[in-house]
Amino acid sequence: MKSLRELYRIGTGPSSSHTMGPRRAAQIFLSRNRAARKIDVTLYGSLAATGHGHLTDVAIIDTIKPSTDVGIIWKPDIFLPFHPNGMKFQARDAAGSVTDEWTVFSVGGGELAEEGVPRSGSDDVYKMSSLTEILHWCEDTGKTYWEYVEECEGPEIWEYLAKVWQTMAAAVERGLDQEGVLPGPLNLRRRANSYHVRASGYKSNLQSRGLVFSYALAVSEENASGGEIVTAPTCGSCGVVPAVLYHLKKSRDFSDSRIYRALATAGLIGNIAKTNASIAGAEVGCQGEVGVACAMAAAAANQLFGGSPAQIEYSAEMGLEHHLGMTCDPVCGLVQIPCIERNAYAAARALDANLYSSFTDGNHRVSYDRVVEVMKETGHDLPSIYKETGEGGLARRWNTAKQ
Repeated sequence: MKSLRELYRIGTGPSSSHTMGPRRAAQIFLSRNRAARKIDVTLYGSLAATGHGHLTDVAIIDTIKPSTDVGIIWKPDIFLPFHPNGMKFQARDAAGSVTDEWTVFSVGGGELAEEGVPRSGSDDVYKMSSLTEILHWCEDTGKTYWEYVEECEGPEIWEYLAKVWQTMAAAVERGLDQEGVLPGPLNLRRRANSYHVRASGYKSNLQSRGLVFSYALAVSEENASGGEIVTAPTCGSCGVVPAVLYHLKKSRDFSDSRIYRALATAGLIGNIAKTNASIAGAEVGCQGEVGVACAMAAAAANQLFGGSPAQIEYSAEMGLEHHLGMTCDPVCGLVQIPCIERNAYAAARALDANLYSSFTDGNHRVSYDRVVEVMKETGHDLPSIYKETGEGGLARRWNTAKQ
């Protein structure tokens, strides 16, 4: 299992798989083809179907254009077998002949992969990749999940997680201060500021929930506007973990060190899902994005409140279980409807999962690992129109209504 640095990526929105991944691929291909007169990029499947709304072409053109000419070819009806988010880069000389070619896939969270080639990024740093194994390790050693992270990653991981938290908190605060309309044809107004203001007028219980909503909206709206965020585990679900942790830090005055430890535990939960299933909406639907984010946030909250390793595992299991089957159907291919609202709702559900598990001793029948397996199976069974292609669900209803 990879380092948490591969899960928590700091970058700009609106999509880790459709924007961050293609931008990174364009940088790599350009670096080895500086002499090319033109670079053609063919986008396949889900990457092509909603690429306009996710600014895939903008990310690639902005990366390549200063150095050489670039052409974008859209093939939304062709799904390459390895993954729905396929790209083919072709470098051409002055005569138009292809001098280099590279087929690569954006597999979620900004990560790239090639068929038959080990995935890019760092080497495996975790020997155990199931939460059941790690839970047993915690019970045997008396330690908890964040200590396992430190043992595998080394103490230098805390410096990186401090940077992650700084970026997350900054996104919340920027988003709360912004007003106006989000980019794109939906003319969707920002709501974080108004939610935050209105929350102050309620009594403590409703105020708490309203504030959590506003924090999730703030980060998700920053993502939709191309602002700097952290994939947690993706851009499309980047508002859930920051919302929960920012709220708990503000309301309970948890120290930064405890927030970093909670981020380590949350990262472990996300990493397990990413390793054993997927966090790409184009591969498994939104259950892999918002569902996993909810599990991460629930586990982080439970740890902050003193939960045992078993209770933390239970809260993560509930966070993901109750998002099973969630489709990925962004209207107009934008990470706005229903994505932004889902982040706010999932943040609240994460706190509910934490509360529920805190009333138990942590014993339950269905493990987090089993739910991850089911998520993978469910994602495989979902028709492709419900996995980020913009052809089914809410996206289809919108397109029909506009015709």
